[in-house]
Amino acid sequence: MDQVPAARRTLGVLRVLAASAGPLPASVIARELRVPRSSMYHLLAAMAEDGFVAYVPEERRWGLGVAAFEVGSAYLRHGPLERLARPLLRRLVDRTGEIVQLGVLHGAETLYLLKEQPRGHATLVTDVGVRLPAHLTASGRSLLAHLPPAQLRALYPGPLVDRTGRGPATLTALRRDLATDAARGWSAEDGLVTEGFASIAACAFDHTGHPAAALTVTFARADRPPDSWPALAARVRTTATALTARLAGRPPRPDT
Repeated sequence: MDQVPAARRTLGVLRVLAASAGPLPASVIARELRVPRSSMYHLLAAMAEDGFVAYVPEERRWGLGVAAFEVGSAYLRHGPLERLARPLLRRLVDRTGEIVQLGVLHGAETLYLLKEQPRGHATLVTDVGVRLPAHLTASGRSLLAHLPPAQLRALYPGPLVDRTGRGPATLTALRRDLATDAARGWSAEDGLVTEGFASIAACAFDHTGHPAAALTVTFARADRPPDSWPALAARVRTTATALTARLAGRPPRPDT
């Protein structure tokens, strides 16, 4: 039995408003949370007193307040994704002996947030803060593979760029590659970013089942033949699953 219904209802209001494109009527929020409308008005009034929601009288709707923005800004300052992921990256480095990175989508690019590598290992071009075309990187492809079709189409309205003369040139070709990646649960790129290097990646998901970040192992192509990649991918997937758990996330439903 839920011992803190008021707290869960309060968090529910914040989640419903955060997922909306704009302010909502109290009746809509009450329906989403299956709460009596009278109770919802009392809850919204209390939250408004503390600044977590704000009432727009002209529209008779409720939106997020300044206090909610402050909490969101504090979340970014704490860098929780990097803090939660770093120990997992270090363990994966110890188990594979290869460079491991954490990347997120930034538009149609992969942005690298963390990199861990064995001592004495050569540094790659994909350092922290570097951005690369997402459709060419294993990390970007693992994230793109779980985006809705409309979002993917919006990211790639025209021809796709390349770095080494290889890789998908059209959205149709990219969709085929991503379908394969989504089905097997991991992505790979072979020489699409840097000649002689390959990468394997798997993504972690947030509480909505949306791809949140990708973990990537990058290695010299000559050191690992393709028939050894599935075993390496299994370790990367295990680490990505652990990060999903740390984020209180869940894998996407089969029909999404």
